[in-house]
Order: sequence, then C-alpha cells, then structure tokens
Amino acid sequence: MITNDGHRLAFHVTQGNGHTIVLDSGGGEDSSQWKGLVPELHANTGATVITYDRAGLGKSDAVPGPWKVESAVGDLKSGLEQLGVTKNVTLVFHSQAGEVANYFAKENPKMLSGAVLVDANLPPFFTDEEIPRLVAATQPQVDAAKKNPDKPENRQLISTAEGFTPAHKAFHKVTWPNSVPATVMVSEKTPFDGSPVDAQRWHTAAAAFAQDGPNRTLVTVTGSSHEVPKDRPDLVLKEIEDMVATQH
Repeated sequence: MITNDGHRLAFHVTQGNGHTIVLDSGGGEDSSQWKGLVPELHANTGATVITYDRAGLGKSDAVPGPWKVESAVGDLKSGLEQLGVTKNVTLVFHSQAGEVANYFAKENPKMLSGAVLVDANLPPFFTDEEIPRLVAATQPQVDAAKKNPDKPENRQLISTAEGFTPAHKAFHKVTWPNSVPATVMVSEKTPFDGSPVDAQRWHTAAAAFAQDGPNRTLVTVTGSSHEVPKDRPDLVLKEIEDMVATQH
C-alpha cells in the first residue's frame, strides 16, 4: 500500500530486472483483470511487473467527487517513485486507462521506454461531435448505477460522468510525445459493437493516433470485443514482449 494525497492505493509488484512493465485496467476494473498475464509476462521478459488499483477500485481507497485524470496520473507517478521506479517503464493500459497513459506520457516522457495501448481511449476520438453522443449513450447506465452507488464499478461510472464533457474536450488536445514508442491495439468490435457510426470513429481515431507520430504501430485485433485482455491475452502478451524486446 502506498499513500498519496491523503488516500491509500494498492500496488502489486512481481520483482524482476531493471525494466518495469505497468499494467492498468479499464473503467470499473481493478488489477485482477491482469492476474492471468502477470506470471507469464514476468517469466518471458524477466521484467518487474506492476499492477495497481486506481482510487476507488480493488483495495485502493475511494476518493469522493468527479474522476480526475490528473489525480490518477499523480497517484501512479507517486506510487512508482515510492517503489523506486523512475525509468525504463513500459505502460500497458486498457480502455479508460488510456487517458491516464496519455497524460502520464506527456508529463513524464523520460520515465517511459514504450507503451502498449489496448483498445484504449485516445484523444482523436473525443471530438465535439462524439462527446455528446457518448454522454447520451451512457446516461441510462449512469442512472442505473446511481441506484447502487456504493458498488465500486458504479461509483467509478458516476464519478466519470461528472464533468465528462469538459474533461474530454481537454483530453482531445493532449499530444503523445514522439520520444515514446507506442503500439496501438484496436479491437475489431470496439466498445460500440451496436453502433456502426461510433465503431467507425473508434477505428479512425486509433489509426489517426498511430499515424500521428514516429515509432507507432497499429494492430487490429480481429474478432475481439473491447475486452481484448480477456479475448486475446496471447496477442496482448506478444505485443508487450515485442515492445520490451525492441527497447532492450
């Protein structure tokens, strides 16, 4: 357990060599999302592997009020520094955690040697046309979550919905540092399997992000839902290992 800004966060560390792989989960998920991958990833790379629970999830303390990506970035950086990790980090971030990855990379490029963004939220997706569609589409889920607000995934959904529009207008402007290589894994079915318009925009955004700088690779995960770590753990493992091998 590490403490940052008055709350405690759970970090799970499998100790290895001088390289570190950090895995972060999607919205409503905690570090258990990665438990099946960690032993194999550690065995195949020799790296230190870290998973952690963002505030309000898993064993980490909840923080009241709207979800703020800046706070999540601060939690992660403080946790890594308290664990003595300051360089040679590869990020592996899924879905909502893609927002944490983008802000973290922008602010701390020298800590990173690469990233694998697994069907992750990316800035190009959150246009002025798309944000209102997302707000409208998720409103029924938010209303349902408010009936049981103490459930961790419901609490995160509610807190993410607060201030969603201004937060994602700001996220749309975030730029990834050219010094950090990135593999962009995008699922074929996307989080919007029932909406062809949104699914196409998701794919277009991933391609735009991959094309917008050097050392970026787009990987389309054929047949996979948004839950790529569950549907294709073999491919996620391969892409992480390839990224680590390329950097070392």
